[in-house]
Amino acid sequence: MDPECSRLLPALCAVLVDPRQPVADDTCLEKLLDWFKTVTEAGPSLLLLQENPCLVELLFRVLKAHDPRPRVLSFSLRLAGLFAAQEDCFQYLQVTPSSSVSQQGELLPMLFGESGPLGGAAWTAPTVRSGWLQGLRSLAQHPGALRFLADCGAVDTIFSLQGDSSLFVASAAGQLLVHILALAMRGPAEGHPSPQGCDWPACAQKIVCHVEDSLRSTATLQVTQALNVLTTTFGHCHSPWTQGLWVRLSPLVACLLEKDPIPASHSLVDLLLSVARSPVGSSDCGLWETLAQTLSHLSPTQAGPLALGILKLQDCPQALKTQAFGVLLQPLACVLKAAAQAPGPPGFPEGATGDSITVDTFLSSKSACVGLLCQALAHLELLQLLVGVALAHVHPGSGTCGHTDSPSPPSPSAPRPGPRRPCFGLQWQYCASAMAQQPPPVTWGATCVRSWQAVSGSSERPWISWGRCLRGRVLKKAFQATLRWLLGSPKAPSCCDLDPHTQLFLGELLPVLRKRLCSPCWEARDSGLEFLTQVTRHWGGQAAFRHALLASEVPELTGQLLRDPESYVRASAVTATGQLSSWGLYATPTGPEHPEVQQESLFTELLHILSTDSEGFPRRAVMHVFTQWLKDGHADVAEDLEQFVARVLQAASQDLDWEVRAQGLELALVFLEQLLGQPGSRCPYAVALPEAAPPATLAQVLQALCRVQLFEFALRALFDCDRPVAQKSCDLLLFLKAKATPCGGPQEAGASPDVVSVEAALQRWQAGEQGQPLGELEPEAVMAVLRSMDLEGLRGMLAKSSDHMEKSPQSLLQDMLATVGVLGENEADCY
Repeated sequence: MDPECSRLLPALCAVLVDPRQPVADDTCLEKLLDWFKTVTEAGPSLLLLQENPCLVELLFRVLKAHDPRPRVLSFSLRLAGLFAAQEDCFQYLQVTPSSSVSQQGELLPMLFGESGPLGGAAWTAPTVRSGWLQGLRSLAQHPGALRFLADCGAVDTIFSLQGDSSLFVASAAGQLLVHILALAMRGPAEGHPSPQGCDWPACAQKIVCHVEDSLRSTATLQVTQALNVLTTTFGHCHSPWTQGLWVRLSPLVACLLEKDPIPASHSLVDLLLSVARSPVGSSDCGLWETLAQTLSHLSPTQAGPLALGILKLQDCPQALKTQAFGVLLQPLACVLKAAAQAPGPPGFPEGATGDSITVDTFLSSKSACVGLLCQALAHLELLQLLVGVALAHVHPGSGTCGHTDSPSPPSPSAPRPGPRRPCFGLQWQYCASAMAQQPPPVTWGATCVRSWQAVSGSSERPWISWGRCLRGRVLKKAFQATLRWLLGSPKAPSCCDLDPHTQLFLGELLPVLRKRLCSPCWEARDSGLEFLTQVTRHWGGQAAFRHALLASEVPELTGQLLRDPESYVRASAVTATGQLSSWGLYATPTGPEHPEVQQESLFTELLHILSTDSEGFPRRAVMHVFTQWLKDGHADVAEDLEQFVARVLQAASQDLDWEVRAQGLELALVFLEQLLGQPGSRCPYAVALPEAAPPATLAQVLQALCRVQLFEFALRALFDCDRPVAQKSCDLLLFLKAKATPCGGPQEAGASPDVVSVEAALQRWQAGEQGQPLGELEPEAVMAVLRSMDLEGLRGMLAKSSDHMEKSPQSLLQDMLATVGVLGENEADCY
């Protein structure tokens, strides 16, 4: 330990035990513990305790206090555990008496035994119970600790804390039991102990017997506690002894399936998956049977996470994966079955939908239906990869997706009997047979869109009336799943357009998207705009997509949403219109219903949003669109490049949102790179900047930067109160300085600019006076100022974190003492 820290430590310990002194806040105590942890991990700590007796004295005095402060007591318990983790320190704390406190007895039993805090009023504070558990967790590192835990009765206290009212305390108690069990099983018993436990250490036997009693309990809370302990054990302990533990406890776990209802089903699922992922899973064939039984006994809501986990297991039998596949398929099947008013899709995997009672039960709970639909749609990509599993279940013995004995689905253009129900791509009722003859993505994409209809009110069935409440969450997952399907769809042989299946799907998808953009639910409108942006980014150049989009009225609806009352929707509409415009797919809505925007360009409207919108999200989105337009050589940019940059920078410089100002500097950097002849990639449908024009000379570049007032914007931002803005400005000016230096500056041509006024303005800005603008600047004056500024040093200072001041332990001790007046003000060092 540093000598100065040793000098300050007694005073700090005295402050901590003095009830008249204010207690240091939790942050300082945590930092102090972090320091002690670093010291103890660096090497043997016995000498540290011997040379600093104030630490042991602190522990005794906290115990002796009539009403110890909970935070200090918790700190002391954790500190004692840190030192006692080393066996020599453990022995030292056991026998060392207090030098100034008339306190007899061993210190550690007084801290962690029944005669310690457990019986006092401070024990009612969760922070004390948590500190007690954390102290024991640190202490339990060696065989001596096991004997100590058994002698002081700590294990029984840990059992009781599993049901603590504080979730943090209860969780810590369960994790500590797992740690003690693993510590006890080290050594001779770590091989393959007998399941009966006759050769297990006493401490391990006590914990396992407690788990067994809890599994037999009729109280769900106790069952949950036992399952959680076992889940953590099999998740973290992969030694051979865990196999004997599972052999001993698996019958009790299986007995839980016989109860109605199954207690602690969520914890049971976690345990079974934890065992299946551990080495035990590969050696116990009976585990697969238990998993299959559990899938059969759990409700759809409970079985979903288990089914998903099973599908991700590597060595799982195919029959079990088929069963899990059907469980995850059931939410979509129930909704579509109810919406279609049909008994069940022909050829659909048997049991996937269930009977009418199953469907009604599933649809009766809105929260359950929402959760399961989102889960199914979120993992549609995984299900798509497992189509062969479903086909093997539908057509036993086929084993491949090429089986053709099933009836073929009607062609999309063929008439269907009865009234035409809304459908997209292929009808869900032909799902299984279509999987055998069509590329899987088509079927799954159709499933997504059918799901949208069913849950958003397209059907006239009464139960679906509450489906409008589901649109936000379910639609977002459906959009995400569909995008993944579209991105993975096969390309046509020519690779110049979308494949026929995707074209067909998009043709029927866009009307659904149009309806979602008109939804009264803002989440549906927002998700629809995000999806439109993403598909346009990927397929804006495909002729079939362009034709279908322009015929769908979606671009016009997107423009209307620029004035949506919800700021998130406005931001998404800005991004979508910007993407559409980049591909030449956006036209400002015209007509008598929109007289106010007939003569406005999109640039003018977005600039108006940047200047007037009260929310930051739309303004940030506008800046991102403008920056991308500048990179792409958008038509509105190429028409008058300097005017475009000047107007955008003027609006951005006055914005109160630091992200808008930072994005303005990003746009300025793109503009500078283009002037220097380094344009980025451009959209093929954009109006490109002249490629044949040679890069401008340095003088021309500087003049253009002055005309758009880029220097004023960047120099002001250099002293911005938000550090990211100042960093971007510094990087921009350094980039320009580096480009200008090799070319020779104006001063080398004989010019001697007067830079006094510019430097004076910078000094005012640095002092916080931002009122007066620089006015018109000459390039020579600007470059002279840049050469005189230490931009490299400023960048280094800005790169430091806000707490870059000295953070040494000595500084921490000084500050803690200064807050209570022990040190003079000049001795404190801001930590």
